[in-house]
Amino acid sequence: MSRYAAFILMLGCLLPVTANALFSHPDLADIPTPPNADVALMVVDTTNGNEIYAERADQFQQPASLQKLVTALAGKLYLKDDFRFDTTIESRGKDIIVRLGGDPSFTHTDLRVLVEKLKTQHPEIHGNLILNGGIFEPFERAIGLPWDIMGICYSAPSSAFTLNGNCVYGKLEATSEAPVTAVKVSASDRVTIDTNRIHLREGLNTDNIDCELKLTADNNNHYQVGGCVGVHRLPVNFHLSVQNPEKVMTAILREELARVGITLHGKLIRNDQLRGDIILRHQSAPLAKLIDEMVKKSDNLIADNLLKTIGARYFSTAGSFENGAAAIKAILNEHNVDIGTAEIMDGSGLSRNNKMTPRQMMRVVNYIFQHPEAGMIDTLPVSGVSGTLQWRPSLVNAPLKGKVTAKTGSLHGVYNLAGRIKTKSGKSLTFVQIISNYHPQSQNRNIARKPIRVFEKSFYESLYNKY
Repeated sequence: MSRYAAFILMLGCLLPVTANALFSHPDLADIPTPPNADVALMVVDTTNGNEIYAERADQFQQPASLQKLVTALAGKLYLKDDFRFDTTIESRGKDIIVRLGGDPSFTHTDLRVLVEKLKTQHPEIHGNLILNGGIFEPFERAIGLPWDIMGICYSAPSSAFTLNGNCVYGKLEATSEAPVTAVKVSASDRVTIDTNRIHLREGLNTDNIDCELKLTADNNNHYQVGGCVGVHRLPVNFHLSVQNPEKVMTAILREELARVGITLHGKLIRNDQLRGDIILRHQSAPLAKLIDEMVKKSDNLIADNLLKTIGARYFSTAGSFENGAAAIKAILNEHNVDIGTAEIMDGSGLSRNNKMTPRQMMRVVNYIFQHPEAGMIDTLPVSGVSGTLQWRPSLVNAPLKGKVTAKTGSLHGVYNLAGRIKTKSGKSLTFVQIISNYHPQSQNRNIARKPIRVFEKSFYESLYNKY
């Protein structure tokens, strides 16, 4: 390649944005937009309800983690802030039942405490020890969840058998000092990991199309890590989602029984129908605290388990993604928030099959800010201050620092934001930004995302100064 051609190619990668005719409103003509992206916007003046901008406001888009606003609002309206997830130990004749409540925050330590307390009442279990996970249907993955992220912690399965976020942690490291010829893996003994198909590459220029790590997993919690890794990147820390949460919890429960010396004369089995008299109970933190974590940190497992719990309570049946979505629509409609034609596949927004229009999302956003008694406003991240907006480059500096209160949402090619901005004059504007189909050619993360940063900074500064 000639130097001239290389220079032109470099310019193509570095030119971040172009002012174009994407928008119909003349005030937006000079706002630089990410090239070739689909940008949908809606902005409303909260003082009078007037629409300032409505660009592609009725076009269905992927909400990504904006979906959590929908889930959280329905949870607060229906379950209320003082709701807690219950995990109980029950007695039924000679049998002991562990009835799981879908608590997304339940930990190994919580289980250990319950077993230790059980020891004081039942040093021996003369019948069976029964696991009841009937609070949810057994299908733990939403329709539309991509297969290639199922092994990653942020897509942990939504299950009644939730323990430690259904995640395990590990490390990939060299077996020797340089020159590195092999790697080894250390991780929880709850999983097995095969790294025999990893190829090592020397040099710094290894972050390209043919040097990426790849991951597959099966229902026995066995993981195959392959692909390529540059030796300069070692060690690599990783977070894996447990593929079979029931298997992990069963193994841990057996270990805890042995640790405290409880003798089990029967079997450890699953039966989602049996119940008994409650003898021990663990409760989660109040829903208000869980939702605060879910929204500020964009926690997917809390969102999905919450959606299923809403469905279970609303319809008095085992919770599922489907009845949870139906319940959320019904609950919001009861409060005059109509999102009836939206496609809701999960509570987190991870499914690529979720579809909402900016106008539908705006109805949710406006309800949140018009009804502070719902308790949603304080859960939202604040630009340059908290949550997923604390370090968002486009919003961390003056004049936008502290002025934007909003939820973020991102998937592959999707960059969303929805919430409120306080303007220079003191006005409050609610907004929904949904950017999709943005796929830059550059493999450099900083270069690739620069057009998004430039667009957001320009757009929100214009709102701040103009209104």
